[in-house]
Amino acid sequence: MKRFVFWVLFCAAFSVSASFLTGCKSQTGTVLRPGSKQLVGSHKAGQEVFKPLVEESVARLLGAEEERGTGPAPKKICFVGVENYSAEELADFKEQLYEMIETSVSSSGKYVSVSRRFVDAALRQERFRMDDLFIPENQRKLQAALEKDGQPFEYLLFAKLTSGTTVDNKDKQRDYRLTLELININDGTSIKEGCDLSKAYNVSLGAKMRNR
Repeated sequence: MKRFVFWVLFCAAFSVSASFLTGCKSQTGTVLRPGSKQLVGSHKAGQEVFKPLVEESVARLLGAEEERGTGPAPKKICFVGVENYSAEELADFKEQLYEMIETSVSSSGKYVSVSRRFVDAALRQERFRMDDLFIPENQRKLQAALEKDGQPFEYLLFAKLTSGTTVDNKDKQRDYRLTLELININDGTSIKEGCDLSKAYNVSLGAKMRNR
């Protein structure tokens, strides 16, 4: 009888422990409300890097454009995309970066963006890569292709993400830079602005304590 009771208690305890361990391993989701603490990527950049980079880079670009005094009327721009020259794969953040930059620029009221669907279609039609668009002849070809679709533009906008990595044994620091370049295709002048942000990736206890 005692052995039976012991066995029942043992099975019950094992069942509870197994359920607890399974619960610890399973994934859960939480909706983060505005103002909630955001996650910080442990191995690569995430929103904690890209959001401030976009906000500051766009603000500097718009500020530089305003200093030139090119007129109050909204200008039509063709944003051709984001080039990634950093040490990290962007995965789904490449699309996110595009949307963040385009929305920030358009919401300023200084520019009106050509629809990305038209831009992508024209680039495929002309078989242009981003580097090809620094050639004036190719700029005119893209402009003509979009004008046929009723989408004329005056400016080309390029975005480039780069990084530099400093390694200290197991720990490392990665310096990210987002550069925005706005080119007036009518006269060839350009405005280039960017923003830097550094992030530490810590493995050693000393670095973790130092960068808390």
